[in-house]
Amino acid sequence: MAEKEIGKVSHYFGKISVASLDITAPLRVGDTIHIKGHTTDLTQEVASMQIEHADVQEAKPGDNVAIRVSDHVREHDVVYKVA
Repeated sequence: MAEKEIGKVSHYFGKISVASLDITAPLRVGDTIHIKGHTTDLTQEVASMQIEHADVQEAKPGDNVAIRVSDHVREHDVVYKVA
């Protein structure tokens, strides 16, 4: 599958399993993402996302979005959208 880099993890909130992502390309609920780092390799569908604690369906470049993740991710991990 083809993957395109769409951002980086800026913060991980461990107690609630939420990653904050700095987005450089459009991202929508339902898209499949792949988060890759030195010790991270996670692929999952975006079930929901928030900007400033408000639910959104779509994020545009420059947005900082929060998504729930199924495994631990780390700051500076690279986020890819799976095509």
